[in-house]
Amino acid sequence: MSQFEALFVEKEEEKVKLAYRTITEESLPAGDVTISVHYSGINYKDALAASPNGNIVRNYPFIPGIDAAGTVIHSEDTRFQAGDQVIVTSYELGVSHFGGYSEQIRVPGDWVVPLPEGMSLKEAMSYGTAGFTAALSVEAIINHGIRPEDGKIAVSGASGGVGSIATAILAKLGYTVVASSGKKDAEPLLKKLGAAEIVDRSEFAPTKIKALGKQAFAASLDCVGGDTLAYLISSTNYDGIVTTCGMAASGKLNTTVFPFILRGVTLKGIDSVYCPMEKRLAIWKLLASTYHIDSLAELTTSLPFHELPPALSELLNGNSHLGRYVVEVKPSN
Repeated sequence: MSQFEALFVEKEEEKVKLAYRTITEESLPAGDVTISVHYSGINYKDALAASPNGNIVRNYPFIPGIDAAGTVIHSEDTRFQAGDQVIVTSYELGVSHFGGYSEQIRVPGDWVVPLPEGMSLKEAMSYGTAGFTAALSVEAIINHGIRPEDGKIAVSGASGGVGSIATAILAKLGYTVVASSGKKDAEPLLKKLGAAEIVDRSEFAPTKIKALGKQAFAASLDCVGGDTLAYLISSTNYDGIVTTCGMAASGKLNTTVFPFILRGVTLKGIDSVYCPMEKRLAIWKLLASTYHIDSLAELTTSLPFHELPPALSELLNGNSHLGRYVVEVKPSN
């Protein structure tokens, strides 16, 4: 049986360490489809998995990585054949099921998405869970009936994975994006992605947040939570929508019912983990076509597989990279 490498999170008492191990397919969890992983990505959840207090990993040793794209080796699911190029994100991958930081994975067939036409495996991981979440958020804004001429769209955490891709998609579709970031060096990238205005993150989290602030945005796409989300809710126009998909700032929300009752504002939670497959397939198709961004390469930094540990540590310590990392597990030729 062939051997391959995987990055394990191991725990002894209260100490957590990362180590590359050589394993065989027998070490993989149950599943219908075995995949040779070409690329993965780095998400905040992956960094938490490498932390002793991340509350992500339940059992050690464990292989993290919530994103994977590669080629089917063999399949017991008739929907997939050897050689098929596929994407796996969400569900329990990299959380309770061995994840994408491995040269091979084995997963249930119901988790597998065929690679959309016009998209490469590397592009799929340039988007990854972050891009998928961004596209879900944009789609929610569009489905709410918000048009480019209706006003500005606020994007918080715009220099991160979700925010940067959302900014680029919205700009491509003709929306006027007001992007917030706490990183001064993010401005050139955000301008290149199409942001019309760039503000410091403090402007989206003032010391005093009114129950009903000035109507400033037709819609808001929040990636950080906490006071920023409260501010955006209070500042969204009548019958507008606020999407929320992150809680890096806080999982608590200090607001009132006034924006919802007096302005008809909709708060829409975005879940990428258990998104139904029919919708999942449609979103990936959009990312390969209507939502595809020409500046994707500007957002992406390639990372060799064996350089994962320091990158995960940097993200966990708050030194977050602009845009997205693509992890070259076994790069395609």
